Amino acid sequence: MDISGSNVLLTGATGGIGAALAARLTAQGARLTVTGRREEALKATAEACGARTVIADLAVRSDVLDLAESCAEADILVANAALPASGDLLDYTEDQLDRALDVNLRAPVLLSRLLAERMVGRGRGHIVLVGSISGKAATKSTSLYNATKFGLRGFALALRQELRGTGVGVSLVQPGFVRDAGMFAATGATTPNGIRTVTPGQVADGVVRAVRRDRCEVNVAPLELRLLSAVAGQFPGFAERVQARMDLDGSVRQIVEAQRARR
Repeated sequence: MDISGSNVLLTGATGGIGAALAARLTAQGARLTVTGRREEALKATAEACGARTVIADLAVRSDVLDLAESCAEADILVANAALPASGDLLDYTEDQLDRALDVNLRAPVLLSRLLAERMVGRGRGHIVLVGSISGKAATKSTSLYNATKFGLRGFALALRQELRGTGVGVSLVQPGFVRDAGMFAATGATTPNGIRTVTPGQVADGVVRAVRRDRCEVNVAPLELRLLSAVAGQFPGFAERVQARMDLDGSVRQIVEAQRARR
């Protein structure tokens, strides 16, 4: 699908990956609408790329419905918004659980449902769900995050099959560890065993490639991380033993504490 001239809705536009996506989609000629809950940060992103803004908190269900209605003419949905949701499950309150599940999984599913109906009616469209390599391999202290990203992956792959032949494509883009954005930028923690990182720009390239080529799954990660996640997905018991020997507790605690306020 050609991005140029298409109406694109981008969620989660206020973070590092979101800003890179906004810039790259604009450069591709998209008529862009960006959304987020932090008005000032969203305004800065919109001004940088000439986008329309819609303030919405994806944890508020009425906001999701209003967003879908105000962007009913979207040809492309890029569902990028997510909460970090790191930390042991027993540390979460019920409200925090609900918020993570709503933002990371329920909102992209509902937006896909509401916007896909219009896209199918027009006979063209594309849905990009930005997941994570954490949707393929489980790690310690990410049970809630893993749950949402595993769920998003299953949803994306099945929805793609459901919409085959309608003119509407579905793609899943799964970044690995992203530098200059997300948990490593926020905490200064190092990646396990020096595993290489990718940039927000590479994630944006992956999204563009997914739309243009109607790719099923795009894993934006170095080769070693793609191989490790594939092995972990097939042999979770083996992956658990390997991770236990890597002694990651210090880095994990650093990341969890830095992200606690974002639950």
